[in-house]
Amino acid sequence: MKSYFSNIVFALLAALAVASWNASHVLAQNNLLASADVVPKTLRVKELDREYLLALPKNAPKTAESTKVEEPVSSESKRATSGQPVVFVWHGHGGAMRHSARTFRIHELWPEAIVVYTQGLPTPGMTDPEGKKNGWQRFDGDQDNRDLLFFDALLEELAKSYKVDRKRVYSMGHSNGAAFTYLIAMSRPGALAAIAPSAAPARGIRAGFLAGDPLAKIPPLPVMHIVGKDDKIVPRAWQIPTIEAFKKKNGCSTEAKPWEPGCVIYESKSGAPVIVMEHEGGHTYPQVANEKIVKFFKGRP
Repeated sequence: MKSYFSNIVFALLAALAVASWNASHVLAQNNLLASADVVPKTLRVKELDREYLLALPKNAPKTAESTKVEEPVSSESKRATSGQPVVFVWHGHGGAMRHSARTFRIHELWPEAIVVYTQGLPTPGMTDPEGKKNGWQRFDGDQDNRDLLFFDALLEELAKSYKVDRKRVYSMGHSNGAAFTYLIAMSRPGALAAIAPSAAPARGIRAGFLAGDPLAKIPPLPVMHIVGKDDKIVPRAWQIPTIEAFKKKNGCSTEAKPWEPGCVIYESKSGAPVIVMEHEGGHTYPQVANEKIVKFFKGRP
């Protein structure tokens, strides 16, 4: 009998612990949304309701609002009046938009930017062949192009609602999100000012050569590529050909120069450098990269 009641007490305590964790988790999510002005949104795209989190700069001007600035005007002010930069963030396979907001924190590090944390849909992946987890299309035409169309629709929605600087649209992501960032760059030439992929190659680029030259139609594009030396899922050797291909495309120097700690830069006469950040980890995203990515984006163009 004593054992019976002990089991009941234990079960009640366990249930209370789970409920407490759930409550604190929900509170943390709510605090994230409330304190950082990160708002959940839904956009209908080709019969699909697509979700995303939107972080806006304070007092972000609407498209129709006047942005008249009296003289004299600093160069920074002139740049600001041309519109807000936009950063798209794409989570890895099995990820979620709220986790992206907590991990990448671009809205905190660059409060002047419009930041979009996007939510994927169930998609087959390398470690998920049945497609039970959320992710992004792998190539142009895959999944009826639902995610490329999501990007197109999001950008148009932002441009309709806010004063967006089309010359400062950026994309970043980890793993499947990084591969999708490369896909946007190759499928939407000129749409992005710079990209920062982590732990994935560009599709179509194989060891040492370009399969059909997938970069032929795009202009030089600044790239900051993040790679883990001990990545067992997407080995470093699979990612290096992409880095080399963009160095060639951008007309980069063969000499690597120090940039930020842990990073080297291959400078480009065309203004499209390639930066490589290597870390000691595996298929993980190093959060120390966040500030470096923001610095990289701010400098392009």
